[in-house]
Amino acid sequence: MKLGVDVFSLRFNDWSAHELLDYAHSIGVDVVHFSEVHFFESLDRSYLEQVKRHADELGIGIEVGMASICPTSTTFSPARGTASEQLVEMLHVAALMESPALRCYMGSNADRRTDLPFDAHQAATVETLQSVRSLALELGVKIAIENHAGDMQGRELAALIERAGPDFVGACIDTGNPLWVAESPFVTLEHVAPYVLMCHVRDTALWRHPLGAVAQWVAIGEGTIGIDEWTHVFRQRCPDAIYTLEVITSLAPRVLNYLEPEFWSVYPHTPAAEFARFLQLVETGRPYTKPILTADAASMPPEYRAALARQQRTKLEQSVRYCRDVLQIV
Repeated sequence: MKLGVDVFSLRFNDWSAHELLDYAHSIGVDVVHFSEVHFFESLDRSYLEQVKRHADELGIGIEVGMASICPTSTTFSPARGTASEQLVEMLHVAALMESPALRCYMGSNADRRTDLPFDAHQAATVETLQSVRSLALELGVKIAIENHAGDMQGRELAALIERAGPDFVGACIDTGNPLWVAESPFVTLEHVAPYVLMCHVRDTALWRHPLGAVAQWVAIGEGTIGIDEWTHVFRQRCPDAIYTLEVITSLAPRVLNYLEPEFWSVYPHTPAAEFARFLQLVETGRPYTKPILTADAASMPPEYRAALARQQRTKLEQSVRYCRDVLQIV
């Protein structure tokens, strides 16, 4: 199984695509995942061909991604055109970069709190996907929908993929986001394993809180969710996938207030048996007490950004070593 890195892990370093590739090569990863459009300086063909040549010279593969494809989502931006137009553009980019799949997502937890019903956001996402089906099949690029920022639980993502068409749509499974929706990453994997095309792997420390639990994203190997065992199952169920790291340590701990009714107002259909498996992780977890820097990215002084950039490199390199030495991703 190849080891990759999502460059979102390094976003505060403000590097060019060429610099990101050079750094990835220096720490010994096999694939670089450009998960959003802005990590490329341009989408002009000549520029993208330069990036691809540089990656080839380094012996590094490229995965391509983009943001929301749901035109009704609170996260969708029309700056580059309609959802279908953006998806068409990025499918061509993925094909040029020889990325077998294109990562994208529906939205976030906020979409479960809009006047528009959640089902309508899912329907809009499916409509966008189906509008590009023929092109995706022609280019040989599948579309990988991520369980993103609390937008969908595993069974919901699997249902969306089935509704859109698993012949050209699959999953980008994220191991950190399920905790935000009170779901065990093992449950998520069980639901979407048949559809996995890509992954974003990061570890999480989880522990009790008076309102429910606290989740803190950490470097691989520092969490309490059983990432070693999850990786073992993932390798068995998804042997052809690239093990792509998305290490995020700069966000403050998140309180999951599932002891309050408000939490369940947007996740009313969670099966008790699945929530019980999440509770098992809470009960066996422990607080994360190692030194770590967190900050609000919306109001960050330059000196904070520089410190967090350094932490991103440190935690990513630590995670790569853990993957090679302990998880035996070689």
